[in-house]
Amino acid sequence: MNILRLHDLKKNYNGTYVLKGINLVIDEPQIIGYIGPNGAGKSTTIKILAGIIDSFEGEATVLGMDVRKDALQIKQSIGYIPEQAALYDVLTPLEYLRFTGRLYQLPDAVIEKKSWELLRLFELDEKANMRMTGFSKGMRQKVLLISGLMHNPDIIFLDEPLNGLDANAVILVKEILAQLKQAGKTLFYSSHIMDVVEKISDRIVIINKGETLADGTFETLKADAARGSLENIFTALTGDEQHQTTAGAFVDVLKS
Repeated sequence: MNILRLHDLKKNYNGTYVLKGINLVIDEPQIIGYIGPNGAGKSTTIKILAGIIDSFEGEATVLGMDVRKDALQIKQSIGYIPEQAALYDVLTPLEYLRFTGRLYQLPDAVIEKKSWELLRLFELDEKANMRMTGFSKGMRQKVLLISGLMHNPDIIFLDEPLNGLDANAVILVKEILAQLKQAGKTLFYSSHIMDVVEKISDRIVIINKGETLADGTFETLKADAARGSLENIFTALTGDEQHQTTAGAFVDVLKS
């Protein structure tokens, strides 16, 4: 059984295809770095796999289950941390985690124990009973990370999970992801932070305009592209190598 499989995955919005035939098979626990420019189709792919978007062409399975037919069962087995920390602001972190924990059918005693312990590890325990209306983006992101992981899922989909986090929290989350992988989890990780993707990923998939440009380990991609860093590989493959020129022109305008 494949952990995850995409076959000729396509998705169009109002006649415009944002995914044009993505093929991907994951057979063993690993961290997949899924990267591409804005509008490449990264978030759309993740939302399809997470059962949020059910209208698409091609095939998509998670843990051998069809995303179209078994969306609810799949959601019980996965964790999903979206790019935007859309929370119920009127709730406290503790109330929100109780709500999401019950959606995952966790016993109340387990929810209570995990909520307090995980909030403490993210240094949010003192704010556990405060309304989240005044929370910073980073604080909200921490609550979102906890809610997507507290049921100990087998597969975790992360769409820009480091957004808004401070430096210490970023380091902590990177270590959490590494240890989740060691624990046999599969992580499907989308981010614009190239150095993080380069360091934590076992396999990197680069897409652009809904199509796969590269798929392999960092060392393989580096050898194929003859480039020194993932950022340089990404720039070469996506066809935008004018950053230095554009930056120079930008600064020249500021000086004028």
